Amino acid sequence: MQFIPTDIPEVIIIEPRVFGDERGYFMESFRHDIFTHHLQDISFIQDNESLSAHGVLRGLHYQLPPFAQNKLVRVACGRVLSVAVDIRKGSASFGRHVSVELSGENKRQLYIPQGFAHGFVVFSQKAIFQYKVDQSYSPEHERGIAFDDPSLAIEWGLPKNELILSLKDSANPLITDAEVFP
Repeated sequence: MQFIPTDIPEVIIIEPRVFGDERGYFMESFRHDIFTHHLQDISFIQDNESLSAHGVLRGLHYQLPPFAQNKLVRVACGRVLSVAVDIRKGSASFGRHVSVELSGENKRQLYIPQGFAHGFVVFSQKAIFQYKVDQSYSPEHERGIAFDDPSLAIEWGLPKNELILSLKDSANPLITDAEVFP
């Protein structure tokens, strides 16, 4: 596995080694000892998966402490733009974001540590999005930030009128009004 730092060093692109032949392919998508060596000792406790259609935008989501989550995200099938936004008040990169295309073809993964909001938009007809987390879902600690907050200047890659959001995500506050990490 190759661990590639992004413009925000805590957010890491992971490229697994893929072994393919006429039968298909094999890859390790997670190995605890390798992640511990390159990042930190992470104990993922829950795997999640979503199926979304073209234009679906999910996010920007995060959980506050003590249920803040480290995430490892990837796309099993399809193509998405995955976005991580630094929401750590006082951080030199507060309000900045990293965007990475993840697909079933490129097999890239994105490690998103605590203190970052995350969202993605689907470019393909459908996408199966998978992620590991190290804390359980806690509705009381869940928060969100507006995907179209002008101060974030995220280029989602699709016209706004093609985006499909949940009612909850379309009502998320701007980062200046959101409860973020201290």
